[in-house]
Amino acid sequence: MVLRLLFSGRAKPDYLSDALTLLPGWTREGEQIRRTLVLDDSQHAALTERIKVVSDALRVRPEISRRADRTQIQVGHGNAPLTEGEVLLAARIEDAFRTVADS
Repeated sequence: MVLRLLFSGRAKPDYLSDALTLLPGWTREGEQIRRTLVLDDSQHAALTERIKVVSDALRVRPEISRRADRTQIQVGHGNAPLTEGEVLLAARIEDAFRTVADS
């Protein structure tokens, strides 16, 4: 709900600034945001399954890669401005991460 309030009533929203304010741990790389998480293999599997469900519903595709004990997630593509759906996906990923990490 907070994310929707940030995006309403603006002629040209700055999704990246808003996203980074609300999503600690995410970093900006051009027009994309990225998050690196330390997870074991079972946590990685659980997180990627949750991300798949949410990304299918939002019709947004993040890039997910795995190296050793780290999962890296990138939201946004190329030089296109970040969309409201992509910011929402990042917020949902953060929620899913907290759930998976606490279990």
